[in-house]
Amino acid sequence: MRTVAGAAPIEVLLVEDSADDAALTLRALQQTKVRNRVHHASSGDEALALLRREGRFADAPEPDLILLDLNLPGMDGRELLAVIKADEHLRHIPVVVVTGSQVDEDVLRSYRLHANAYVKKPINPLAFLEAINSIEQFWLQIVRLP
Repeated sequence: MRTVAGAAPIEVLLVEDSADDAALTLRALQQTKVRNRVHHASSGDEALALLRREGRFADAPEPDLILLDLNLPGMDGRELLAVIKADEHLRHIPVVVVTGSQVDEDVLRSYRLHANAYVKKPINPLAFLEAINSIEQFWLQIVRLP
C-alpha cells in the first residue's frame, strides 16, 4: 500500500465545480492520517487537461484516485468518465463519482462507464464530511491503489 512511512503521498484529483463542496472535501482530506496531495479541477475540461498534462499542467502528477462530480460546466462528469475509461493511459485510475444526483440513470450509466464507486452527496455538511471520510478511509487506507 502506498501509505507506508516514507512512501510517496497519494495524489487525489478532485473534479468539483461547487466551491463549497470542494472546500468541504479538501478539509476532510486534509484531516486524514494518510499523506495525500489533492489537486482540484473545477470543470471536466480542466480535469482532462490535467490528466493529459497539457499546457500549465505539464508537470502535474498522475492521480492515484479521482473524485468526480457529474454536473460540471463544459464537459460534464459523465463525458469525462467515458473519456478516462476509454483511454488506455488513464483507465487504471480509480474513479469515485461523488455527486448530488439521485437519478437512477446516472448511477447505472456511471457503472456502465466503469466508475469504481458512486456516492451521493448528502445535503447536510456534517454528513457530507462523514461521506468524504468514508471514501478516504476505504480508498486511501484499505484499498491498494495501482
